Amino acid sequence: MILAAGRGERMRPLTDVTPKPLLEVRGKPLMQWPMEALAAGGFNDLVVNTAWLGDQIASRFGPSLTYSHEGRDFGGALETAGGVVRALPMLGDVFWVAAGDIYAPDFRFTQEAVARFRAGDMLAHVWLVPNPAHNPRGDFGIADDGRALSEAPRKYTFSTIALYRAALFAPPWCAIPAGNPQGEKAALAPLLRAAMAAGRVSAELYAGAWTDVGTPERLAQLNAQVERSA
Repeated sequence: MILAAGRGERMRPLTDVTPKPLLEVRGKPLMQWPMEALAAGGFNDLVVNTAWLGDQIASRFGPSLTYSHEGRDFGGALETAGGVVRALPMLGDVFWVAAGDIYAPDFRFTQEAVARFRAGDMLAHVWLVPNPAHNPRGDFGIADDGRALSEAPRKYTFSTIALYRAALFAPPWCAIPAGNPQGEKAALAPLLRAAMAAGRVSAELYAGAWTDVGTPERLAQLNAQVERSA
């Protein structure tokens, strides 16, 4: 699943006319980078949630994707957990999730990672990155045995890339009914922290290139860096 429903307030005025996942880095829409990386790993059935200017995303990529149109159905985005629960009928028991506004050109979505995850009993496996300047305190830690920690002396930033089991988005972890028929908004972090407290989330550090393209300045800097290295 590619998350592409956000308004992109910090990216205004660019996002007043273009949804953030369609803003371009190196000649491609931001969301196309994880889409192509997933396809390279053999993952071709993609679900994309949309809200703000979502018709532009559907027009750009057409019927090659499956869409969860939160904006059409409920008038706006449902936040990450609410959006995932809404899309659950379109997803399998185990699935990838990545944000459509993250630039991580070196990340590899592999069948091996899915096989390892399936073989265990974790509800989620998250990839963390070194803390960028805009998130110096980080989000989660990593224990010596690979479990993700809500509290730790050293924290890293959640990359948004993760493997999940559908069970994380059902009771007792999530109270929203399957398919989210009422369009309830819900954040992902509380679910992850509850599962971490139960020892049901694992993590690893990703050291490749990664940018949360959250502001026009970051987008301009990233494109300038790419142009200099080309």
